[in-house]
Amino acid sequence: MKEKIVVILGSKNDKERLKDGFDILKQLKLDYKLEVISAHRQPEELRKFCLDIAEGGAQVVIACAGMAAALPGFVAAYVDIPVIGVALEGGLVGGLDALFSIVSTPKGIGLVSSGVGKSAFINAIIFSLEILSLKDKEYKDKLKELKNKFK
Repeated sequence: MKEKIVVILGSKNDKERLKDGFDILKQLKLDYKLEVISAHRQPEELRKFCLDIAEGGAQVVIACAGMAAALPGFVAAYVDIPVIGVALEGGLVGGLDALFSIVSTPKGIGLVSSGVGKSAFINAIIFSLEILSLKDKEYKDKLKELKNKFK
């Protein structure tokens, strides 16, 4: 896997809801891998994909899920690279159930959350670039370009 950023969605319907973030990934010409796998419906497929991530050269994962939001914690349990959980709106109280699920991951599982919804996905992209820019100037330049869009 040559892509440094992996984006995992729990449902194919989530891609349209996160369109603004995917547009940013394209505008910045960031190589990323997108996978749609449900932690609840396809746990074995997700487990295998996580093992591939761990060995494939990716350096950060953005895992987006709504409702019970098991996806980010599931992924973080299998990989030893940063995982950013994005809670999606829906479920109870506009996505708070998903957010609580992500931030309530048991100790020993490194997982952060950038919040709820499409702005949280954009912030997860920014955080991914911050991580990648620690070792690669190209990502630092893309990070500055993206942050300047929001000034």
